[in-house]
Amino acid sequence: MEGSLLLGKHSDMAKEEDLEYSDTKKISFNVENEEVEEINNPHPTTDIESNGVTVRIYEADSDRGKWGNQIEFILAAIGFAVGLGNVWRFPYLCQKNGGGAFLIPYFLSLFFLGIPLFFLELAIGQSLRQGSIGVWNAIHPYLGGLGYSCVVVCMFVGMYYNMIIAWCFYYLFASFQDPLPYASCPRLDNGTLLEECKEAGRTQFYWYRKALDVTPTIDESGGLVWHLVLVLLVAWIVVFLCMMRGVQSAGKAVYFTATFPYIVLTIFFGRGVSLEGAGAGIAHMFKPQFEKLANPQVWLEAATQIFFSLSVAFGGLIAMSSYNPVHNNCHRDAIMVSLINCGTSIFASIVIFSILGFKATRSLNDCVEFYGAMNTTGTNVTDLVATECKDLTYWLSESAQGPGLTFIAFTEAIVKMPASPLWSVLFFCMLLTLGLGSMFGTLEGVITPFYDLKILPWRKEVMTACICGFCYIVGFLFCQHSGQYWLQMFDNYCATLPLLFIGLFELVGVSYIYTIERFEDDIQYMIGFRPHMYWRICWKYISPALIVIIIIASIINLAINPMEYSAWDMEHSKTVNTKYPGWGYGVIIMLILFSILFIPGFAVLRYFGILKYKKPTPKQGSGEAVAPGSVTPSMSRVPLPPMEVPLAGTRDDED
Repeated sequence: MEGSLLLGKHSDMAKEEDLEYSDTKKISFNVENEEVEEINNPHPTTDIESNGVTVRIYEADSDRGKWGNQIEFILAAIGFAVGLGNVWRFPYLCQKNGGGAFLIPYFLSLFFLGIPLFFLELAIGQSLRQGSIGVWNAIHPYLGGLGYSCVVVCMFVGMYYNMIIAWCFYYLFASFQDPLPYASCPRLDNGTLLEECKEAGRTQFYWYRKALDVTPTIDESGGLVWHLVLVLLVAWIVVFLCMMRGVQSAGKAVYFTATFPYIVLTIFFGRGVSLEGAGAGIAHMFKPQFEKLANPQVWLEAATQIFFSLSVAFGGLIAMSSYNPVHNNCHRDAIMVSLINCGTSIFASIVIFSILGFKATRSLNDCVEFYGAMNTTGTNVTDLVATECKDLTYWLSESAQGPGLTFIAFTEAIVKMPASPLWSVLFFCMLLTLGLGSMFGTLEGVITPFYDLKILPWRKEVMTACICGFCYIVGFLFCQHSGQYWLQMFDNYCATLPLLFIGLFELVGVSYIYTIERFEDDIQYMIGFRPHMYWRICWKYISPALIVIIIIASIINLAINPMEYSAWDMEHSKTVNTKYPGWGYGVIIMLILFSILFIPGFAVLRYFGILKYKKPTPKQGSGEAVAPGSVTPSMSRVPLPPMEVPLAGTRDDED
C-alpha cells in the first residue's frame, strides 16, 4: 500500500510523536523496496520506521515562498485578470457589436468557457504546487511541452506589454506640465500652425510624431528613440523591484496595483457622469442592437474577449495558485475573480463612454460653431453644417480601441476638461497600475517554472534580475522609430493562436488523459466537496468545442484577410493599413510556431525516448494510481495511523 499525507514542521527527528500537519512535508508509506522520484525537483527526504510501517517524508522547498494571506492572492489574481484590455478593448467591442446585446454572447462565453478554464488552472496549480512546466510534466510526460509553450508566450507578451507600460510612464511624466504638451499644435516661425498637426489633430499628432516619432513603414528602423529607451528602463526596474522576491514582494505590491484602478475609475465615474453629453455616450454604448447577434463574428469576438480578458492559458494563474495553501477554496476564488473581471469591464465602459460622450458633444458643438459662422455664397449654411458635422452618433462611432483610445481619443477628452493635468495624472496612474498588475502575473508565469526546475542554483532575486534584463534588451526592438509597428505584430500574432492551442490541450489533458475522475478527487481533497456536474460538462465537452471553433475561425481569418499593420502617413496626416513586407510574414509565422511547436515536439521526443522522463509509480497492489507528482492525490487507499483523523476530501468509507 502507498499513499500521501501532509505532515508537520521541518524537523529531522524520526519520531512518530513529533509529526504535525502542515503543507511543508509529504510522506509515502512502505517505501523500503521502492524507488520514488520527485518530478523535476527532488526534495530532501527522511525515512521513519514505526510499528512496522516505513514512512518517507518529502520536505518542501523552504524558500519557494507563499502568499502572506488569502487577500494577497485574490488581489494578485484580480490584478492579473483585470488589465488594459478591460479599459481599451471591451468598450470598443461592446459598442461595435450590438451594445447591450453584446452582453448576451459575452456572459454565455464567460460561464461556458472563461470560468471553467479559470477554475481548472487554479485547481491544478494549487494541487501540484509547481509552475506550468512541472504541472504538465506531472499530468503526463507527453504534455510537458505545454509548460514550455506557456513560458515562451509569457516571455513574448511580457516583452511588449511592458513597452505599453513604458508609454504610460512617458505620458505620466508629460502630465506634470500646464498646459499639457498635447493640448495644442506646435507653430511655425511665422506663427501658423503646423499643417500636419492641424490635419491630424493635436493628440494624434503628439502620439505619432512626438511620443513615438514613427517612421512611415516597418522597413525603416530609424534607430532608437532614446526617451523610450529610458522609460522602458524605468518600467523594468519597477517590475523587478515588485517581483524580485516572488510572491513575498508582489503580494505587498498588489495592495496598491489592484485597488488603485478602482479608486480612479470611481473618481472618473463621478466626474464623467456630470459632464455634458455623458448620458448620450453611455446610451450609445449600451443601446441594444439585437439584429447584430445574427452575425457569427459577434459571437466569435465575445468568446475571444473572454478567453484573453481572464488571462487563461498563460501559465500565470497556475504559477500564482501554486503558492496557495493546499486546502484553499479555489472554486470560490475562480468564480469571484472571473465575475469581478467582467464587472470591471462593464464599469470601465460606463466611465470611458461617459467621457467620450462629453468629447463627442464638444466636438460636434465646435464643428457646428465653426461652419455655422462661415460666410458662404451659393451654399445653405444649414446644409453645410449637416454635411460636415453630421450628428452626435457619428462622433461617438469614431471611438477607437487599444492605444488609439487611451493615447489619442481619451487624451483629447482630458484636454477639454478643466484642470486637465490633474485628470491626466490620475488616468495614466490608473493605466500604470492596471498594466503592472497584469505584468506581475505574466512574469510569474516565466519566473516560477524556471525557479522550480533548478537549472541554475541562483537566488530568486538574481534569476528575476536576469529575466528582466534580458527582456529589457530585447525590448529595444519596440524602442525604434518603427517600434510601434513591431509591437502591433507581437500583439496580434505572438499569443493569439498559441494561447488557444494551449487552452485546448489543457482541457484535453486534464479531462481525458489525467481523467476527470482523478481531477475531481484532487479537488474534493482540496476544498472538501466534488465539483458540480456543470464543471464536468464544460471541461469535457463545451469548453473544448468553443475553443476549437475559435481556432478554426481564427485560422480562416488569417487566411482570407491580409496581414496588415496601422502605419502613420505623414503626407496625408492619418493612419493607413499597410501590408507587411515578405520578411514580416516570416517573422509572424516564427512567432506563432515557436510557441506551438513545443507541444508536439516534446511529445514526439519523449515517445522516441530522446528526452528521458521517469514518473513516480505506485507500489504494485495498491489498487489505485496516485496522481503523479501531486501533493493532493486521492486518499481512498491510504492506511491512516489510528490516531489520525481523515482530512477533508478522503473517502475511507469506500475501503
